[in-house]
Amino acid sequence: MSMQYYPYPIGVRNREVPCADKAEAETSLQLVAGHETDAGFFRTLEQYGILLNRPQIAAVRHHTGAALTLAGAGSGKTSVLVCRTAYLIAVRHVQPQHILLMTFSKKAADEMRSRIRSLPVVEARAANGVEARTFHSFCLQLLRGRGYRQAILGETGQKHIFFKRLMRELLLQNEYEPETVLAQLSSLKLRMVELDALPEATVEERELKLLFTRYEQWKKDTDKLDYDDLLLETYRLLREDPTLLATLQRRFQYLMIDEFQDTNQVQYMLVQMLADQHRNLMVVGDDDQTIYSFNGANNDYILHFEHQYPGAATIVLDINYRSTRTIVGLGNAIIQFNKQRKPKTLLAVKSKGAIPSYARLKTTNEEAQLIVDTITALSREGKREFGDMAILYRTASSSRALVELLLTKQIPFLDFGDGQLFYDQWAIKPLLAHLRLAMDRRNFDAMETLLPTLYINREQGMAFIWNQDKQQAKKWPLIHLLEYPQLKEFQKDKIKERIKLIKTLADCKPADAVIQLRQAFYDQFLETGKRHEMTEHKEGLKEMLDEFEAAARTYDTIDAFIGYIDALAEKHAVHRQQQKHEQSRSAISLMSIHKSKGLEFPVVFVIGASEGILPHSSALAADKHNDRISIQTGEDTLADALEEERRLAYVAVTRAQDELYVSSPALYRGKPAELSRFIRSAFMTDPAASGDEETALAWLCASDTCQVWQRIMTYEDSQLLSRECPLCHSPMAQGVKVLPKKKNGAS
Repeated sequence: MSMQYYPYPIGVRNREVPCADKAEAETSLQLVAGHETDAGFFRTLEQYGILLNRPQIAAVRHHTGAALTLAGAGSGKTSVLVCRTAYLIAVRHVQPQHILLMTFSKKAADEMRSRIRSLPVVEARAANGVEARTFHSFCLQLLRGRGYRQAILGETGQKHIFFKRLMRELLLQNEYEPETVLAQLSSLKLRMVELDALPEATVEERELKLLFTRYEQWKKDTDKLDYDDLLLETYRLLREDPTLLATLQRRFQYLMIDEFQDTNQVQYMLVQMLADQHRNLMVVGDDDQTIYSFNGANNDYILHFEHQYPGAATIVLDINYRSTRTIVGLGNAIIQFNKQRKPKTLLAVKSKGAIPSYARLKTTNEEAQLIVDTITALSREGKREFGDMAILYRTASSSRALVELLLTKQIPFLDFGDGQLFYDQWAIKPLLAHLRLAMDRRNFDAMETLLPTLYINREQGMAFIWNQDKQQAKKWPLIHLLEYPQLKEFQKDKIKERIKLIKTLADCKPADAVIQLRQAFYDQFLETGKRHEMTEHKEGLKEMLDEFEAAARTYDTIDAFIGYIDALAEKHAVHRQQQKHEQSRSAISLMSIHKSKGLEFPVVFVIGASEGILPHSSALAADKHNDRISIQTGEDTLADALEEERRLAYVAVTRAQDELYVSSPALYRGKPAELSRFIRSAFMTDPAASGDEETALAWLCASDTCQVWQRIMTYEDSQLLSRECPLCHSPMAQGVKVLPKKKNGAS
């Protein structure tokens, strides 16, 4: 498909497309000879259609002692876990009840149980005796058996309701979001940090500590546990009850842990305790797919497994069955530059197939249009159904333009995010409220939304305005606040300034209005709001505001912009209803890269492959933040953050089975954005370079006396052989310009 897609990224010419080597064709048919004692087991699997490759056979045959099985993307790790379970029962005569498989999702646990039962080499009764569970269900079953009767809190629901009520009571409802508070609390608990030990040096630290402790007390008072508590209570129970621990150790003589790279500290401690007696522990995972450090996952556990279990066997599942050779090759080329990883290079079974396609568009709007056009063409031509396709993004903000175009064009998609429209984000709503008030000065809903930016309590302030306006209506009801009791003179001056500012916005272009609001007070309002800094990166907030500004630029009047947002909100409401009732229809999957791990799709679009998006700006600024929650033991926070971002890029491209489209906006948040270093480095000729320095693809003047250079912004520009220097008229050559490092505090 040509539509502005190219076989190479911008700035890459006459380079080989990364391509994985072809995997050997031999399977158990050739690798397990008929005279071997376990040949009958493998012959039965073969009749069932399961043909294991060389490393898979080694993993299945592993009997006693610890083993680290490094399962590359698409390498059939579930088949290994299932077949090894069957091997232990059928060949090694291990009692089924002595085997424990632990994984992270209910879907994965259900699939393993189902596949074990379906194998012809294991009797149904024996298969049912194997414990295959998620960590949480295993812990819940254990706690219930010991008399724990607390109700279990789900993902959201009651927890959010409690926090919203609590924050109202503490007059903090406009200062924190329940989701971010819960995420930070979860991270602390899974790192086994005691809440009593949290600092209380600032107002914000004291507030968060109070929110955390009140939540924990509420659960205790109402006899409830959340998912994190299931792990922690089990750990405490086993630590305090050695008899129970010894019973479990005697029972579970063989442990297998799936997705080991996602293990957090509590889970790791539980695994160690259970495996301590027999040490027949096989962990299966991929250090290259550790992308959940914000949830407590620690890459060190898989990287240093041999230190904890000396003499452990290491088996590398390096044959990818999922993707074409060029997609696997790109994944290899991306991830090879990470230093904190187990060395491995994936081989591929499939043919080369269609090579990945790259697009370099000017803006996210153009990127969205190209992707929607491509999707429409693939569907119209009958090549693909919507359900074959997935769009992956690094952050929800970078997907705004695409989501809006899908809604506008009424293309069916399943949103795996929070389901919230961009304009409903808490940081956007106050700005939008000011625009609404500029158009309708008696918009009381807008007034209520913007009150916190004047440091006035929303409920109390609105009650006062309503009461005053009933007695004497004003053209600008906001002016009633000048009579609000206990306001200091400087606050009254701020209210007058704000009304004056809103009045001036009416005739502005929406983007100019947003810029004025940000410059006048809003950026500073967020900047001084330490509470937001405690739970979200400044870069994330700035990204949202810049994206709002970018959205506003496409409209000439505030009225038109607001009309568009309102119409979009209606379409979004309809879409959410359809998504709720029509899960079975063919629809594009739209999700973050984090959500996509473990999934695969025939066609994948990776959007936002630009600096500042992937790698994300928060990672590029990681060394400037003392408040960054990190469980990495190394001191180089920036290097750790960039390695995780590179793993995200690797996960994204390896979700694709047959076709991969990678797009990169040249302008992001109104500023030039280079092609992602992860894509660029995949085509580097120097394997010693990591691509982590700040660089720009550029035309460089060849003259010794001229320092002129120009960014290469388009694919067409990158394909020119030469050009003339605009200053000295000497020839210019393509190259890389190393940019000066930004000073701390720069964004």
